[in-house]
Amino acid sequence: MSFNLGFLRKNIAIPAFFITWELVSLAGLVHPLFIPPLSQVLTTIWELTVSGEMIEHILISLSRAFGGFLIAVTLALPLGLLLGGWFRNLQTALEPLMEVAAQANPFILFHVIILFLGIGEATKVTIIAWICIWPIVFNTISGIRNIDPVLLKSARSFGLERTALFTKVILPVAAPSIFTGLRLSAGYAFFMLVVAEMMGSSSGLGWLVQTSQESYNVSRLFSAALVIALLGLLIDTLMQFIEKKVIVWQDTSILESPGYKS
Repeated sequence: MSFNLGFLRKNIAIPAFFITWELVSLAGLVHPLFIPPLSQVLTTIWELTVSGEMIEHILISLSRAFGGFLIAVTLALPLGLLLGGWFRNLQTALEPLMEVAAQANPFILFHVIILFLGIGEATKVTIIAWICIWPIVFNTISGIRNIDPVLLKSARSFGLERTALFTKVILPVAAPSIFTGLRLSAGYAFFMLVVAEMMGSSSGLGWLVQTSQESYNVSRLFSAALVIALLGLLIDTLMQFIEKKVIVWQDTSILESPGYKS
C-alpha cells in the first residue's frame, strides 16, 4: 500500500497536468486556436499514426538521434576513461580546451558544419554527436577521479591486477557518474535533433513542428510537441532502467571476483 502511495505521489503531476489542460480548454478559458484541447491533440496523433506519417517521422528522428549518440559514446567513453585513469596530466593540460569546446554555441556550430558538409544527414548526425560528447567525457573523468584511493589500495591488497582492478572496481564505482553523462547526452541528442530538423530537413519530428507552425496547424503542432516530450521521457526512463541493470551486474561481478571471495 505504501508503495502504491509513493508511486502515486511521484507521478501525480503528469496526469494532473493533462486533466487540467483538457478542462481549461473545454471551459473556454483559452482559445482553441492557441491551445487545443488534449482530446483533440490525441485524436490528431491517432490519425497521424494510423496514416503512418507519425511513425515515419518518429523512426527518422530516432535514427538520427541514435546515430549521433552512438558516435559520441564510441568516442567519448574511451577518451574519458583514458584521460581520467591513465593520462591525468594530459587531461589537466587539455581541460581548458575541452571546456571551451563544450561551451561553444551549438547553433553557430551547426551553420559552420553546414559549410563543410552541406545540408544533409551527415550534418545533423555530426552536430548531435558533438553536443553529446562532452557530458560523457566530463562525467566519466569525474567518476574515475572521485574514486576513494583507500578502495583502490584495498583492491590491490587482494591481489587484483591492473585489468581486473579496472573492470572489477573502477568501472563499477564510476558507473553512476558515467551513466549521468549518458543520460544527459541522450537528452541533448533529442533536443538538438529537433532543432537541426527545423533548420534544414524535409522529414522528422522537428520538421513536422516547423511545417505545422508555418501553416498554423495548431493541432498538428501540439501533437508533434507532445510526441517529442513523451519520447524524451521514454528515452530517459530507458536509460535509467539500463543503468540499474548494469550497476547491479557490476556489483555482482565485484562479489564474484576471486579477490573478494571469503
